[in-house]
Amino acid sequence: MIKSLFHQLTVNFLGQSPEWYKITIVIFLVVNPLIYYFLSPFVAGWVVLVQFIFTLACALKCYPLQPGGLLAIEALVIGLTNPQTVSQEVLANIPTLLLLIFMVSAIFFIKDVLFIAMTKLFLVIRRKYILSLVFCFICASLSAFLDALTLVAIAIAVCFNFYAIYHRVESYSGNDKEMEEFRGFLRDLIMHGTVGTIIGGTMTIVGEPNNMMIGTKMGWHFMEFIAHCSVVSVPSAIAGFLVCFSLEFFRCPGFRYQMPERARELILKDYNKKIHELTGHNVYVYVVQIIVFLLLVLALAFHVAEVGLIGIGLIVIVTAFTGLTKEHDLGVAFTNAMPFAVLIVVFFAILGVVHEQHLVTPLVKWVFTFSGKEQLIALYFTNGTLSFVSDNVFIATVFINEVENIYTQGTGMTREEYEKLAVVVNMGTNIPAMATPNGHAALLFLLTSSLAPLLKLSYFQMFKLALPYTIAMTLTGALAIYFYL
Repeated sequence: MIKSLFHQLTVNFLGQSPEWYKITIVIFLVVNPLIYYFLSPFVAGWVVLVQFIFTLACALKCYPLQPGGLLAIEALVIGLTNPQTVSQEVLANIPTLLLLIFMVSAIFFIKDVLFIAMTKLFLVIRRKYILSLVFCFICASLSAFLDALTLVAIAIAVCFNFYAIYHRVESYSGNDKEMEEFRGFLRDLIMHGTVGTIIGGTMTIVGEPNNMMIGTKMGWHFMEFIAHCSVVSVPSAIAGFLVCFSLEFFRCPGFRYQMPERARELILKDYNKKIHELTGHNVYVYVVQIIVFLLLVLALAFHVAEVGLIGIGLIVIVTAFTGLTKEHDLGVAFTNAMPFAVLIVVFFAILGVVHEQHLVTPLVKWVFTFSGKEQLIALYFTNGTLSFVSDNVFIATVFINEVENIYTQGTGMTREEYEKLAVVVNMGTNIPAMATPNGHAALLFLLTSSLAPLLKLSYFQMFKLALPYTIAMTLTGALAIYFYL
């Protein structure tokens, strides 16, 4: 009986994940208390953070919620953090959770008209290097005023539909080479678009949560934020667009995939079918979706409410005017958003460990031993590195609070120096943070989406595809800070 139960335990623990992965997680769970009690909580905190990043890196082996959640629960049990700290992290990030649950779900109800519009764009532009640049630029332009996660959700929905059209017809043809080519094409495109949301997000105070937090603390309004940060954000954005074009034009490794002609034919056929089979009801639904999408853009651009609350309004209006009034009509929209929302709460628990054990405090103190241009560069690279290791909003909060404390304690720091440091904190937690999926919520959302396994988009694959952007934009930002700030 005991042997049978143990067998069931080994089979069911973490489901169909590889044996080596299950053993690794068990080793983590056994080793962590030993490190905590026999070495130090500080070391144990860093070990848990690295282990959690490992679970993200292996997201295609096992969804990070379960192994990451076990690490978070153990951290609470052994005392690396406490429920009060985790609750504070969650409460501080309620807007993000509302966004993930309601705005991402809301996109489901307007995806039909978005798919028609994006399909037209894909079919009109045949050269991939032009399509990639246009797609990246559109995402960047919109994310400067809207929300990056919302745009990524739209891009995921469009690419998912393209993949479904092709896979539905070609999955039984045995043409694996063409299927891999199409996967690679979509993989490149979704990465260009997601990086585009990061490029645009650096430009305005509403582009990223850390922009809003730092801009509010500094008392900057919309145009003031642009004036202060454009000296770094504009050159970095130009570098990003040049990288996008160059990667595709010169067909660099990882970006050599093209859309198979067969895939284009199937997508065109599906598009023409939808157009020819339009009924009065379809036209009505598309008109409602267009109107609601325009209202969404205006509401987000003017920030009339929290993004998640705007999402609830979108859901209510679209479903009310298109007749989707049954419970099961609504439930399906939340299937993609909820797992990621729960994973984010687990992530906040890991950030509770970082906060409680003061894991970044020694680095913060080290940065402020420098002065002048050296301090700006050290601050830029330090908070950038910490951002892609943990979370950019959390690191931005830690550093800007430290800068504010130094300024308000009468240390002789001028307002101009204070503003320069704020710009560096903001740019450092935006640009270098794109190096890894955990650095930006948009990248993490893409990694854990249902599209990622279909396109074989792993943590390391995302790291490799984003690396040219990271290097070019980070170095451009550093040069702009040193010579122009």
